[in-house]
Amino acid sequence: MGLVLPTLFALLAAGSNALATVLQRRAALTVPQSRGFRPGLVLDLLRRPVWLAGILAVIAAGVWQAAALATGPLSLVQPLFVLELPLALLLASLLQRQRLPGTMVLNVSVVVAGLGLALMSASPDGNRTHVSLDRWLPVLAGSAGAVLLLAVAGLRRPPGRARAGCLGAATAICFALTAGLMKTAVHILTDDGITDFFTAWQTYAFGATGVCAMLILEHAMQGGPLVASQPALTLGDATVSLLLGVLVYEEHVRAGWWVLPELLGVGLVAAGVFALARGEAGSA
Repeated sequence: MGLVLPTLFALLAAGSNALATVLQRRAALTVPQSRGFRPGLVLDLLRRPVWLAGILAVIAAGVWQAAALATGPLSLVQPLFVLELPLALLLASLLQRQRLPGTMVLNVSVVVAGLGLALMSASPDGNRTHVSLDRWLPVLAGSAGAVLLLAVAGLRRPPGRARAGCLGAATAICFALTAGLMKTAVHILTDDGITDFFTAWQTYAFGATGVCAMLILEHAMQGGPLVASQPALTLGDATVSLLLGVLVYEEHVRAGWWVLPELLGVGLVAAGVFALARGEAGSA
């Protein structure tokens, strides 16, 4: 089956995450806006059934993501989550019973074409299952520092693009770390059993980073327009995940002249994502 199964699982996870984004964003806009970091935001959201439905979609996405990471490389699985944004816009239009404008359909096509070109050119390969703690430590320390700096910088700014962009980027790093740690934890579960899974540090580490990602994400959704937060989140997650796959899991992507179509694909994805975010923010 090769890369077919991880690709299928990743697409199902992206679709579930897209549904979660639509539901959680609706819920986030119904609670009082906070200027600073407010853990009580989650308590407010727990009273919204639409937010709880979004959490169920997140859980489903986590199951599909775990299956994808268990069967394929991180550098393939996570970039496919770029499709969350176009899928979220499609789902939002269906829920609102609105037709997508022609320009939005074009931008969705650009994202899909760019992602396909980038992944086919890069041809991610390798499926290392375990990474030692000493290899993870500098990555975890650097990532924690970056998340803290971005979160503090964002929360110090008033609601707007700078705030949303910083928080979106911090969320992206947390999501990428969650996926990277989950990959090893899932293999521990399948290879060594549930006892080793619940005694592995990676299990609790990916749980902690996942919770942090969700909490920062809610603040990012409230912090400013989608045109700032979503590109930072979407492109940041794919970029950091690719780096984790290559640097931590020693996965391989094509180099040489293949870099040219890879960069072209990445450019198309970035252009499409920014255009979709601008269009959605303008219609919000």
